[in-house]
Amino acid sequence: MLRTALRNVLAHKARLMMTALAVLLGVAFVAGTLIFSDTVGEAVKKASAKNLSGVAVSVKALADENAPVTGKDGKRTTALDDKLADTVRALPGVQSVRRNVTGTATLAGPDGIPIGNGWQNLAANFQPDKDGYDARYPLMTGRGPTAAGEIALDEATAKAAGHKVGDTVRFATDGPVLTKKLVGIVTTDDPQVTAGGSLALFDTATAQKMYLHPGQYDELVVGAAPGADQKALTAKVREILPKERAEATSGTELAAEQSRMIAGKNESLSQTLLVFAGIALFVGVFIIANTFTMLISQRSREIALMRAIGASRRQVVRSVLAEAALLGLVSSAVGFALGAGLAVGLRAVLNANGAGFPNGPVIISPAAVLSSLGIGVVVTVLAAWLPSRKAAKIAPVEALNTVEAPPAMRSLVIRNALGAVITGAGVAIMFYVRTLKDSDGLPVAMAGGMVTLTGVIILAPLLSRPLVSLAGVVTTRLFGIGGKLAKENALRNPRRTAATASALMIGLTLITGMTVVGNSAQRAMDEMTTRGLKADFKVGTSTYIGLDPALTRKVADVPGVEAAVPLSQAAFQSSGTFLSVNGTDLATVGEVARLDFTSGSLAHAGANGIAVSRTAAKKNGWHTGDTLDGTFLEGKKAKLKIVGVYEDNEVIGDMIGAASLVESHLTSPKVDELLIKTEGGRTGDELEKPIRHALGDSPLLKVQDHADLRKENAGDIETVIYISYGLLGMAVLIAVVGVVNTLAMSVFERTREIGMLRAIGLARGGIKQMVRLESVVIALFGACLGIGVGVFLSWAAGNLVNEGLPTYELLLPWGRLALFVLIALVVGVLAALWPARRAARLNMLEAIGAQ
Repeated sequence: MLRTALRNVLAHKARLMMTALAVLLGVAFVAGTLIFSDTVGEAVKKASAKNLSGVAVSVKALADENAPVTGKDGKRTTALDDKLADTVRALPGVQSVRRNVTGTATLAGPDGIPIGNGWQNLAANFQPDKDGYDARYPLMTGRGPTAAGEIALDEATAKAAGHKVGDTVRFATDGPVLTKKLVGIVTTDDPQVTAGGSLALFDTATAQKMYLHPGQYDELVVGAAPGADQKALTAKVREILPKERAEATSGTELAAEQSRMIAGKNESLSQTLLVFAGIALFVGVFIIANTFTMLISQRSREIALMRAIGASRRQVVRSVLAEAALLGLVSSAVGFALGAGLAVGLRAVLNANGAGFPNGPVIISPAAVLSSLGIGVVVTVLAAWLPSRKAAKIAPVEALNTVEAPPAMRSLVIRNALGAVITGAGVAIMFYVRTLKDSDGLPVAMAGGMVTLTGVIILAPLLSRPLVSLAGVVTTRLFGIGGKLAKENALRNPRRTAATASALMIGLTLITGMTVVGNSAQRAMDEMTTRGLKADFKVGTSTYIGLDPALTRKVADVPGVEAAVPLSQAAFQSSGTFLSVNGTDLATVGEVARLDFTSGSLAHAGANGIAVSRTAAKKNGWHTGDTLDGTFLEGKKAKLKIVGVYEDNEVIGDMIGAASLVESHLTSPKVDELLIKTEGGRTGDELEKPIRHALGDSPLLKVQDHADLRKENAGDIETVIYISYGLLGMAVLIAVVGVVNTLAMSVFERTREIGMLRAIGLARGGIKQMVRLESVVIALFGACLGIGVGVFLSWAAGNLVNEGLPTYELLLPWGRLALFVLIALVVGVLAALWPARRAARLNMLEAIGAQ
């Protein structure tokens, strides 16, 4: 029987090629994901280990109530000073102590736009040895900074800014723009920098002046003498540290912590990719099952002969499963090789888009190999199991007397009844999901979606008759006899048509659902972002350090600016809950923000009056006239009277009061955001550049108009949608392979029939048209089911995002849905090219004589 299975694979290799391609693509997705995860994880681990090489103990500063992190001058205060560093250095087993000062510094690019990613823009002190080199930051060109007016950059940052040694570098830390001369370019293995950040280096005295106080440090890195025990050394260091002011961590513990963080970051991406790989394999199951069903139907005489000469039912089943296993093994091996290439390509693409994964060799683990091959073989064998059972149940005489028996009515009735029950259960679950109002119901929604989709797949043969018949009316009227024959061919075996269309349906269901939810969420985000904003520009800082209040007046004097209204925030505690209030100029805030009051107003707010949003009032049971007892962060207490309730406004937040109220509770005055109204609603560079100039041209500035705000708030949603399109495109591609496979094998089955059609006068062009229209009808059937189910699931699950997006409502993207239908049409036409050409090229006489 094994020889028979091998012979059948070789004899039908052309017919099995498309099935092998489906398995190959699914396994490639799985293998690519596993190899990518292993490769990136190992590369980051090695980079982290290299970054921590030579670190026996890390001593970092902590804060307590008696030593605030930030002093009145805005600079941090730490317990790590030269005296403590010298004490640590004198301990037995200590070979060196590196004294680090760290902070953030954001550089201005060639166009003034900041370089790097916010808090990943690191700054540190360059610590040269007697030869002027710092082993932590190897020099590429130039030298290290030694004076207050000098700076060094890492290679990637210098390249992004277009700087070379000798240039003047513009940057900002937490205030106005600073300039220093670039004296050196270094390399670094710090994962935070290589993952899209930047690095600026100063001499130690300058770094302390910018971020700390003279003689203070953020970290002491202890290097151990040869033979010293790291654990014992860490214990010794801990004994001499000031209690609750500093902590010591061994290098081994740091490495373990970084490994856990790396694993956590990679796990979510890997799980997402594996979900889509599972979808691709699930789609492939339909193609495999369809192929083996058709092959068994075509080989029914052969199977009957095997039964007649003594083969048992179990032997027939084992023969078919062995054939499937062999096909799965070969396809999986090729798919694994393709997956390795995909992993390399995926890392290159993500790095090109700023992911910053470190370089490293491709890691192919035994687990990845065994998992990929095992999944491919198991999926193929499972998909072939039902067809093998069907083959074994056919009686020898019955099989010898017919080529293809129609499915028994009883089995179809049972299938339809089961499908109706499962579909009904899924729909009931989704109607329950419709009543849920937050993301906690996501697991229930996912389960309901899976049940609904499974039920529709089971019901697909029943649904195919009305939908295909409706499509047949159109094809018959437009294309005559060719359209009618296409309809009849599609209806001839509803199970086969349903299985072929289901592969396409699954992909389109997911794509449609994600598109509808994503489009609706994006619109809701756009509306929420700008609905209450009358200002034309919103100004803030990328590091949330705030702006100098004096700059507000400078912006107001810019020609073309009609009003500039500041927003400052202060936090306080009331009834055990932490709240925040935005302080502003109550007389002019109406010019830049839309405040629609449901009760009260700001007219008599006074020094301690506040207005609250409708949602906040409802959540906390507040009403106009109530008084809140608040304790602000610096310890002062105040009685805040609620003077009004307004409709939710994303810009203003949940609470607003006078600027004087907030300023009296801030250690240093600052403006968190500046709302700017321009004359005639003008935006663009013609006003953005003067506004930036008035604010000091700091690279920390974020000057955003309405379009920028929409892009910032909704951009992630659109990115997720497009990534999903790319990943789900694999499932659609596999579905296309399924259509091609079904049509090709169907043409083989109908060889004699096609010969008869040619004999009675149907031209080659008519044969091609018939096959193409059959393909289009099947594709449109899958598209109708997929889009319909996708819209239903997105409607039912829409309320789950209402908590985060109160303005969310279902909006169907008709343009994109029409595009999906058009894609289905194109899929149908392209999938039929080869089968239609093959059918038209059949020799008439040979076809008539075929068995």
